[in-house]
Amino acid sequence: MPAKEKGFFIAIDSDGCVFDTMEIKHKECFCPAAIKHFHLQAVSRYARETWEFVNLYSRQRGTNRFPALVSVLDFLRVRPEVIVRSAAVPELVALRHWIGEGPKLDNPALHQAALCNPALKVVLDWSAEVNERVADMVHGVPPFPTVRHGLERASSQADMIVSSGTPLAALHREWKEHGLAGYVRRIAGQEDGTKTQHLTAAAQGRYPPDRILMVGDAPGDLRAARNVNAFFFPILPGREEDSWQQFCDEALDRFLSGCYGGSYQESLIATLEGTLPVQPPWTRAT
Repeated sequence: MPAKEKGFFIAIDSDGCVFDTMEIKHKECFCPAAIKHFHLQAVSRYARETWEFVNLYSRQRGTNRFPALVSVLDFLRVRPEVIVRSAAVPELVALRHWIGEGPKLDNPALHQAALCNPALKVVLDWSAEVNERVADMVHGVPPFPTVRHGLERASSQADMIVSSGTPLAALHREWKEHGLAGYVRRIAGQEDGTKTQHLTAAAQGRYPPDRILMVGDAPGDLRAARNVNAFFFPILPGREEDSWQQFCDEALDRFLSGCYGGSYQESLIATLEGTLPVQPPWTRAT
């Protein structure tokens, strides 16, 4: 990890937090590849709706692609619309076992596992195609308004890193494309482990907990912050511009002045949790 230079530390998620890339990646890259590789053509409408709920509009937003895939298929398998069409939705038992073994959940680790278990090959092919689609399609998507100003202000007083579940190649490409890489000391991605592992390696024991802040748009970012007793600032899905403005106008100064915790932070977290439901709309309506 880079040497400590400043008295504060801030980790920032990337997709959906700094860049408005969640929608295009999931709707145009992840989901179409899943429909193709897992033979969901007969229920594509419901596959898309389920995929978007899990990955964009629920408290599972931001989950690693492999557990998210399992969750989508589990939701899809019990949907009445899918059952009545007699659609075969795979259970991916081998993937579940691999996830439970606790390796890094990335393509290189999956590739090694697939050498011993051919049942994982379809998942690896899907994930590889997702990366190809992202590299081909996702470019020219600028950061949210006010992000650059927020990074400028924060980096003047805090050591900063990117902490993301996105593959490193995509992170480096996007942060360099838009001239943001200079604001952070390190870019940590999927290959570097979980966000909790990023924060532990970069900040825990090097900065007091009340001088560590995680900025993210999903409950997984909040869990990572809590795992290292750090503060958390949410970028609200659908209200990203307002969130970044609040970060610049208010939250950053409160963090730097030691006035961030307590009811102020808890009200922000409650707003995030209220924005993202647990149950999908098709079950709430029945």
